[in-house]
Amino acid sequence: MDSFELNKIIAAVLMVALLVIGIGKLSNVIFHVEKPKTPGYTVEVEEATTVSSSTEATVEKKIDIAVLMAMGDIALGEKVFKKCAACHSIVKGGKNNIGPALYNVVGRKTGAVTDYKYSKALASYEKEWTFEELNGYLIKPAKWIKGTKMAFAGLRKEKDRASVIKYLNQNSDSPLPLP
Repeated sequence: MDSFELNKIIAAVLMVALLVIGIGKLSNVIFHVEKPKTPGYTVEVEEATTVSSSTEATVEKKIDIAVLMAMGDIALGEKVFKKCAACHSIVKGGKNNIGPALYNVVGRKTGAVTDYKYSKALASYEKEWTFEELNGYLIKPAKWIKGTKMAFAGLRKEKDRASVIKYLNQNSDSPLPLP
């Protein structure tokens, strides 16, 4: 390649660079945009507060349990309970598996099955399994009772939770009246 060919290649590259820069400058003149005094948008953010577990429980209890339970369906609850049946028994006189037997669970004190070894957190949780407690617990057990050994992701859908709670209530010697 002689020097004349090399000069033509360098001139072409410089010409393209000048053309790109020139078009950029020309477009800035044609389409002039005034810059705002303060760049961006102002985003108002609420100040984050720490929430204790007792406060979390009261926040979850604000759900209207009567409306939630009206969504439930016992047949769907039986179907969804199959996820729970891997660890829990629901039949009368059923034995404890990985988790305690859940027959008569609605209305029972938490940690009340005598021949099951509960986690310290659940054994010291001084409440009853009401509709509200079961709903909160089934959303995400580890979040509802910190330190529980139940490793279940939870039931996100309200209808699924309500259905399982209705199914658990039905599997009892004396089912509680629905709210």
